[in-house]
Amino acid sequence: MSILDTRTVICISGARQHNLKNISLSIPKDKLVVITGPSGSGKSSLAFDTLYAEGQRKYVESLSVYARQFLDMMPKPEVDAISGLCPAISIEQKSVSHNPRSTVGTVTEIYDYLRLLFARLGKVYSPATGMCIEPQSASQMVERILTLPFNGRYALLAPIARGEKGEFKAIFTSLKKQGYAKVKVDDQFYDIEDVPKLQKRTMHDIFAVVHRFRIPPQDSNSEFLHTLTQSVEQALRLGNQYIVVEPLDQSDHPKLHLSGSMSCPVSGFSLPEVEPRLFSFNSPYGACSLCDGLGVLSFGTVGEEEEGEDVPVCFKCHGNRLSEAALCVKIRDVHIAHVGQWSLTHLLDWIHQLEPEIEDEKRIISTPILREIKSRLQFLIDVGLSYLALSRASSTLSGGETQRIRLASQIGSGLTGVLYVLDEPSIGLHQRDNDRLIRTLHRLRDLGNTVIVVEHDEDTIRHADHVVDMGPGAGYLGGEIVAQGTPQEIEAHRDSLTGAYLRREKWIPVPETLRPGQSNKVLCVVGAKINNLKNLTVSFPLGKMIGVAGVSGSGKSSLVMDTLCKGVRYVNQHRSLEGICQEISGIEWIDKLIEMDQSPIGRTPRSNVATYTGLFTLIREWFAILPESKIRGYTPSRFSFNVQGGRCEHCKGDGVLCIEMHFLPNVYVTCTQCQGQRYNGPTLEVHYKGKSIGDILCMSVTEALSFFQDIASIHKRLSVIESVGLGYVRIGQGAPTLSGGEAQRVKLAKELMKRSTGKTLYILDEPTTGLHFDDVRQLLELLHRLADQGNTLVIIEHNLDVLKTLDWIIDVGPEGGEAGGYIVVEGTPKTISECTQSYTGSHLLSYL
Repeated sequence: MSILDTRTVICISGARQHNLKNISLSIPKDKLVVITGPSGSGKSSLAFDTLYAEGQRKYVESLSVYARQFLDMMPKPEVDAISGLCPAISIEQKSVSHNPRSTVGTVTEIYDYLRLLFARLGKVYSPATGMCIEPQSASQMVERILTLPFNGRYALLAPIARGEKGEFKAIFTSLKKQGYAKVKVDDQFYDIEDVPKLQKRTMHDIFAVVHRFRIPPQDSNSEFLHTLTQSVEQALRLGNQYIVVEPLDQSDHPKLHLSGSMSCPVSGFSLPEVEPRLFSFNSPYGACSLCDGLGVLSFGTVGEEEEGEDVPVCFKCHGNRLSEAALCVKIRDVHIAHVGQWSLTHLLDWIHQLEPEIEDEKRIISTPILREIKSRLQFLIDVGLSYLALSRASSTLSGGETQRIRLASQIGSGLTGVLYVLDEPSIGLHQRDNDRLIRTLHRLRDLGNTVIVVEHDEDTIRHADHVVDMGPGAGYLGGEIVAQGTPQEIEAHRDSLTGAYLRREKWIPVPETLRPGQSNKVLCVVGAKINNLKNLTVSFPLGKMIGVAGVSGSGKSSLVMDTLCKGVRYVNQHRSLEGICQEISGIEWIDKLIEMDQSPIGRTPRSNVATYTGLFTLIREWFAILPESKIRGYTPSRFSFNVQGGRCEHCKGDGVLCIEMHFLPNVYVTCTQCQGQRYNGPTLEVHYKGKSIGDILCMSVTEALSFFQDIASIHKRLSVIESVGLGYVRIGQGAPTLSGGEAQRVKLAKELMKRSTGKTLYILDEPTTGLHFDDVRQLLELLHRLADQGNTLVIIEHNLDVLKTLDWIIDVGPEGGEAGGYIVVEGTPKTISECTQSYTGSHLLSYL
């Protein structure tokens, strides 16, 4: 290939990662490229595990061996060659952070600029009097000191270092030369000769003791006042206009903080210099002293929160996270925590209103700060996140929201010549906001970048410059390039499943009739007020498939997940609904609640489709009753790879060995003892129809269905797994290798295996995430099967192909954030499509 070619295209030769079948292709540079195809067809294997992995690996390889040990180095993908590769950045649907201190503001760095803005433009107001605080003179400070209890002993301190790292040898030498005899270091007083050696990497607080005195009676002589005034002036010079008066024999008395810059003449409230760290809830100088900047009095783990463990809001800062001093600094009569609670749209409007009011001498300082804040806010609004607030915890963001925040940050960075790889950025986005997202992707491309998007959204596919269609099926049936070219070429391609849906040769039909439901039985939520919900009363008709729709941030998850789902659990646990809603009626009509999401069915390779559905227990029991097993005295546990006995002890039943490479990524090699079959020799000698238990684990579900056709209990379960479109999955395939859509279908299969009572409430949050048009069709068939048994399904969804097939839709809105939280309209899909106030209805109309 010529140098000219590598400037315009990325060439991949012989890609074999996961299920890719030795594919070769060329991807044009500086274009928006969409990789699509059925779930499990190899899209992520190509985009993330091959292209991104190799781009990242080559970058890390260029660093020194020393630097590499601090970075996660990705393993080399199975590919013959990739030429023309650019530096790669992956933007996936992973949560930013589970750290309770991480917020939208800190992740986007907008809060850092706001801290700087408040430090430079903010005015300080006394919490006691509400007066605007002005700098104090030395004589005013002396008057304040004289109000302290007389006969008490005090030390006048000048801060030398506050929260700074170092040994400070030169500072102590300088203080000694200036005649200071005592210092206070980290809450301990020392003679300056006796200061211990300080830890260089630890933060220290150092004060010089300028004067020690005792307050005399009121008729004191002028000599004391003269000495005290001189000492205060000296301390102000040394401490950069900030001093502390500390009681020496009254430990219960608070220290007196006095500032030459900020102090209230009436209440005596004083503030040290207003600096950005005063507004940081991650710094001891700005954080609330009671909750340590968390806003709550205790913080449970993520697991505890999922179980409904409520944490009380801090009663000192009222959830604002900051100290009283930080909340006293205001711009246009609002403090920084208040600003952080606004929606991004409201915040941008406030910034625009603030600009003309800034005094000329401060305009030079504020202009670059405001420019950064405005541009970052606009990028976030452009990707459909206008409803978010800066104070929103990162851990509460969905994968789609997290990805769009990172996308906005990358546009703001202005990088060029980069390969961006994105994973379904349209997830969680209403059709109304899709055009904005597509414009953002085009903008990223127009900066001079190659943008590769794994996506199923029809609008995104049609607006791409180049489309790669993977398939034809999933798992071992996929891993091939079915078609590639412009969207028009994909649409015309006769072998492309994606093309068939684009040209409407295939489609998801609208049901001819709607379910009548369970004779007026409803689950009714009364007075829902969580987040932005406006005291809603909503009825969910039982025995139907119900969709909850609306623009991003309108309150769908607040209504379904935080109110309905959490509320039903609370009622069943006999817990109070306070803070959720007033009441939930109709719970007596349902016998269980099941959430069905796309989270993994297990975290380790030891968990697989067979173990999750209970299929492997039946297979182990069958092997245990075979004649050879009875002769040897084998029980079902002998055929488990998780316990000692039958498993290979060399690899502990994993089938692979992990070899640590120190400065290089760990390497996994097939176990030499069991050849990857997980079991020891004697266990593998037991055969059924010529196959060992290890051979069974390597079979696909479809192969096993034929193999076990004479064993009803096993065959029945395999039939259900195949019916949910997972016939290609290997029985022993580890849970971490399943996509989100595959994991969800495994959960559906498990539910379909159970005896139905017709009284189950299923809750699904965007079940079509990661699913191709044809996967959506299969999923809907399964969901309709559950509803046909009399069960109730509540589905949060934006996908119009799903909404058009439902019995009832509740449209929440009309906008996101504070402008949302209302019921715009509810009824059948036809009713929704006829509502002119509904964004969902206007887009749904063309689908009916």
